[in-house]
Amino acid sequence: MKFRLLVILLVLRLTLNATRAVGATNFCKLTAQTALQSCRVAAHSDHLLALGKCDNVADPAQRQACRQQAAADAKDALDQCRAQHSVRNGACPRLGGRPYDPVIDPANFVDRIDNPYLPLIPGTNYIYEGNTAGGLEHTEFFVTHNTKQILSVTTVEVHDTVTTNGELTEDTLDWFAQDREGNVWYFGENTMELIGGRPSTLDGTFVAGENGARPGIIMKAHPAIGDFYRQEFDLGNAEDYGEVQSLSDTVTVPMGTFTHCLKTPESTPLEPDLHEAKFYAPGVGLILTQNLDTGEKSELIRIEFK
Repeated sequence: MKFRLLVILLVLRLTLNATRAVGATNFCKLTAQTALQSCRVAAHSDHLLALGKCDNVADPAQRQACRQQAAADAKDALDQCRAQHSVRNGACPRLGGRPYDPVIDPANFVDRIDNPYLPLIPGTNYIYEGNTAGGLEHTEFFVTHNTKQILSVTTVEVHDTVTTNGELTEDTLDWFAQDREGNVWYFGENTMELIGGRPSTLDGTFVAGENGARPGIIMKAHPAIGDFYRQEFDLGNAEDYGEVQSLSDTVTVPMGTFTHCLKTPESTPLEPDLHEAKFYAPGVGLILTQNLDTGEKSELIRIEFK
């Protein structure tokens, strides 16, 4: 098994080196291809480990069933690798071929976040609710008075919690800062998902400047239809894309009816089948998140000030 894995690694390395030699100028596509190779190696490695466990099954019939399941799981994993690559590679013509490495100058940031589509005023608590397949989802997005230094920029800390049927299922700290032009940057998050009250995963946690992670723009100063941008970047862990689709939507949620709303479809290669759209009302902020495939919604029901 070790020999087989070494052969796989050698073939993938030769393929990757050839890709680098031919298309070294398009770093977006190069990154997508490298991530694909990494994903395939991980899928093959997991498959070999699963086969090793099957080899330890004494009953022949159960051992065969184990190997068949391992093969099916490996196929699903490789299909996911291809789907992720399709999203990453498909975004490159819109993102451009240069490396994504935004210059962060602390002197270019201000001590407030007052972008009209995403005002984050300390003490403000946005409360959302929506029915999902798992039950009633209740979200509180509280802009705290806390700050955090990231890349020497003073960011505003937001405490974001999600409860499903009254049980805490997600607990996150997010960090935002606004530059002098009015763009709101996303500098990272410390996120934890829970099942039965116990932590299940920390996937998605990142801090800009650490382990190759980069900040992204979560809200542009002057959104224009057709804008497409990275909201965060930590390869294989946090890779959300945002897009401006409309600036004139009228949206009704429990808190009221809002006009001239900004609509931003969002996607990520980490979840190729997930398609969401967010709606922001001027002077208010996020009022609606909608799953474009299932129709599930998270709607603003009220705003509190603490």
